Amino acid sequence: MRKAVAILLLAIVGYYFIAIFLNVPFGDKPSGVGEYYLQNAPKDIKTGTGAANAVTAIVVSYRGFDTLGEVTVLFLAATGLGAILFDKKGKKRRRQNASLIVKETSRVIYPLIILLGAYVFIHGHLTPGGGFQGGAIIATGVLLMFMAYRSFETNHSALTWIESLAGMTFVTIGLSGLIWGASFLQNILPFGHLNDLVSAGIIPLIYIAIGFKVGAELTALLDNMLKTIK
Repeated sequence: MRKAVAILLLAIVGYYFIAIFLNVPFGDKPSGVGEYYLQNAPKDIKTGTGAANAVTAIVVSYRGFDTLGEVTVLFLAATGLGAILFDKKGKKRRRQNASLIVKETSRVIYPLIILLGAYVFIHGHLTPGGGFQGGAIIATGVLLMFMAYRSFETNHSALTWIESLAGMTFVTIGLSGLIWGASFLQNILPFGHLNDLVSAGIIPLIYIAIGFKVGAELTALLDNMLKTIK
């Protein structure tokens, strides 16, 4: 019975996948979506997005729902890898101690890396940077500390809370646009003045949430992977 149900579900999914694939107009003239973004992003600075660059306008405004999907994919990947590497005994990372030079240099550079990551996602609405880049930078700083200090540990409970709250913040902001506006992730806050730190409406809030979420997820992944090394 289970095999029959599984085969039926696969057949249904395969049918719709093939139907969608056959309807894709390969070789036809491009729809002009890219041109629309590039032409209208500067015009929509005051009327639609508030972002100071086209990259941010596309990622967080025009294709903001896709960005939510990308964050969800990262969450599922982290969850899957965490389940595979899960160990009830709680392994400790096994590696040789780093040299004194590496330790002291890491201790000096680590806060600067964290500061850079925070700067990148806080200023995402003003530069082509954003939450994914800033979160990855922060995780890189934590990885440096993992490599330098054998005793350096992270609090997985805190990382879980940060990741969960950041994801809920993203979704809540999106739903607020649907409730008080006309679409998901619609901007409902004042745009402010262009190129000011407090501007672009909801975009800085979204990037901050993504930065915390990506940083927490990648840090947890690195910790889990390093604990499997014997």
